[in-house]
Amino acid sequence: MDIIKVGMADLRVGRHPCMLTTLGLGSCVGISLFDRMTKISGMAHVMLPSSKQARDNTNIAKFADTGIMELLNQMLRLGAKRASVVAKLAGGAQMFAFREVSDVMRIGDRNTDASREVLAMLKIPIVSEDVGLNYGRTIELYSADGIVLIKTIGHGSKSI
Repeated sequence: MDIIKVGMADLRVGRHPCMLTTLGLGSCVGISLFDRMTKISGMAHVMLPSSKQARDNTNIAKFADTGIMELLNQMLRLGAKRASVVAKLAGGAQMFAFREVSDVMRIGDRNTDASREVLAMLKIPIVSEDVGLNYGRTIELYSADGIVLIKTIGHGSKSI
């Protein structure tokens, strides 16, 4: 089985059998896409909600709006069938406590909301998610069944 590591502000796709993993999702969101028919899998580790608000938007994987679109396109190029692609989300935590939480500081929530909006626009159903709260996550997407294993420090592990 191929083990495919997805870095921060990165995205990767793979054919079955593979496992995609990304470490240290804090306010970042991990988007796992899985084609139930072909078992083609993809993962993006997005840091920010929108490329339109950034001075340097050359890395399209860094942003929810451009990263999810590119992830889907790469999966389709590998042979995924758009109608059988589903999504799972993890991350989007509020890692630091602030007395007054302005919208700028709610980066985890904003990343999660932006990811949901892009997936809705693409008509890709979100079948499961583990987002928010105040702790980091590491995730693993298994191409055999589309299961996403979520590992945390101090909050156990679970599959979605």
